[in-house]
Amino acid sequence: EVAFGTIGDASTSEGPFWETINAAGVLQVPMVMSVWDDGYGISVPRKFQTTKGSISDALSGMKRTEGDTNGYEIFVTRGWDYAHLCSTYEQAVKIAREKHIPVLVHVKEVNQPQGHSTSGSHERYKDEERLAWETAFDCINKFRNWITDYSTPDGLTIATAEELDEIQKEAKKSVAEQKRAAWTAFTAQLKTDLKDAVALIRTVANASENKVFIEKIASELENEMDPIRRDILGAARKVLRMVRYENIAEKALLSSWIQTQIDTNFDRYSSKLYSDSEHSALKVEPIAPTYDDSGKMDDGRIILRDNYDILLQKYPQALVFGEDAGKIGGVNQTLEGMQEKHGELRVSDTGIRECTILGQGIGMAMRGLRPIAEIQYLDYLLYGIQVLSDDLSTVQYRTKGGQKAPLIVSTRGHRLEGIWHSGSPMGMIINSLRGMYVCVPRNMTKAAGFYNTLMAGDDPALVVEPLNGYRTKERVPSNIGEFREPLGIPEVVAEGTDLTIVSYGSTFNLCEMALKQLAELDISVELIDVQTLLPFDINHSIQDSLAKTNRLLIVDEDVSSGATAFMLDQILVKQNGYYHLDSAPETLSAKDHRPAYSSDGDYFSKPSVEDIVEKAYAIMSEADPENYPALY
Repeated sequence: EVAFGTIGDASTSEGPFWETINAAGVLQVPMVMSVWDDGYGISVPRKFQTTKGSISDALSGMKRTEGDTNGYEIFVTRGWDYAHLCSTYEQAVKIAREKHIPVLVHVKEVNQPQGHSTSGSHERYKDEERLAWETAFDCINKFRNWITDYSTPDGLTIATAEELDEIQKEAKKSVAEQKRAAWTAFTAQLKTDLKDAVALIRTVANASENKVFIEKIASELENEMDPIRRDILGAARKVLRMVRYENIAEKALLSSWIQTQIDTNFDRYSSKLYSDSEHSALKVEPIAPTYDDSGKMDDGRIILRDNYDILLQKYPQALVFGEDAGKIGGVNQTLEGMQEKHGELRVSDTGIRECTILGQGIGMAMRGLRPIAEIQYLDYLLYGIQVLSDDLSTVQYRTKGGQKAPLIVSTRGHRLEGIWHSGSPMGMIINSLRGMYVCVPRNMTKAAGFYNTLMAGDDPALVVEPLNGYRTKERVPSNIGEFREPLGIPEVVAEGTDLTIVSYGSTFNLCEMALKQLAELDISVELIDVQTLLPFDINHSIQDSLAKTNRLLIVDEDVSSGATAFMLDQILVKQNGYYHLDSAPETLSAKDHRPAYSSDGDYFSKPSVEDIVEKAYAIMSEADPENYPALY
């Protein structure tokens, strides 16, 4: 097979293009990449876009020479030269298919008779000579000339000018007919909705004291030129507001019709963001870890490693790849020995190239494989967030469930001292990746459970392993590879009556450490690990906790108003948790900068055990200052 890529010349200035070209060259992907070059990036000429003014020249160092083990074939052709285009692509595809070599085809002299777009009219930036060339070298006109000029030595021709005129005439007629048919099909339901809405609005008008005004709305809607759904539903909703105080039966009919339309259009425009198939990760039956009587303890990384081993045996379509994931078994040794056991194709190293690690994973997942793409640290996810947000998280939505890409992205993050490898931009992540699930386990047993669940499902997801937990001792389950952690189900780790503390990941472990000190201060804490941010508490169990404690503290190591803002919205608004509060909800987050260097820098940059204890104490002090006198 051959993979085809296409890009405009100016867009080759973008970093992802260069990363992709380099990765495809290293891997020797059988790819034909077409670069369409009209000399401009909207209005900005090529000389401001590309070194040497030519992408093929700029990439010439990647061209294969005799003795090279990898590299590109590079072809240059012209957009208006039909015969040369055909021969070029025949050669390009043959090389890619038969030799597994990537090929770049630089298509120069591409014209744009109508400019880039209506907002980028090319008369504003092209001179008269160039505009004349656009017309003379229009690809359709040049193709016509080639057909009429073509003849073999024995007099064989393709078509005369008159025959082409007839073909063009018939083509225009056919396109016009198809356009009308498409428009008729598209507007059929619209016309039905319009008819129903006008009839309902007039029924309401006849029973309303605002008849004159409502009838005017009905007439304006009826006479609207090509009304769309926004116009129809907007008029109906306006009428419903006008009769809000009127006790008439017709109002209920209109209200019901509007709600039906909203539900119908949710399916039309907003459905299938996540899988609702029988294989949805939310429908995977949870299986709890089991433990034998040995009480065996081991590093968290060993639990993950052994779980990977079983997944690779259980799923022949599973692959794991990423920076340092192969030969050395990962920077935290969670894949120790896996390449040696399962082979380089199943467990492999990549270059430092997050965009294309994720791109590889998307392609594999869409072709039926089950890839786990490792991004070495959570901070590095920033380099691939566009690919995840624009491409992976939207696959199912933009195809209305027609396509799936159940890629699992594995990374590690949260706590590490210093500017780099230590960020926790969870607010950005969860707001960019709607359409993916985001799992934030507090230990490696939980992480393994999420991998097992996701491998049994068909949704894309991100799993953020707690970076400081690989060497932490955990009890070893006896059913490694089998237990499955449910998504969207928080765990109440400690029950209490005074205060609900909600957290996740590495910071949750600090909250757990704070429990003993809080108990010594006579504060009874209900401690909840949300476990997944997307989905978030699908059964509203945090609301149930608030009904008991009436106080809420969210602890998170994102910047202020990052993930905490998301969680507050989920708990207070969507779960109506505000109803149960006797005290103002509180949050405890990291400072609004990257963590400072050293252990002290971490202590003063991110929530500490003391911060958690004193924040919880302050909430109780505000509610009961006599029993909890202020500390500061």
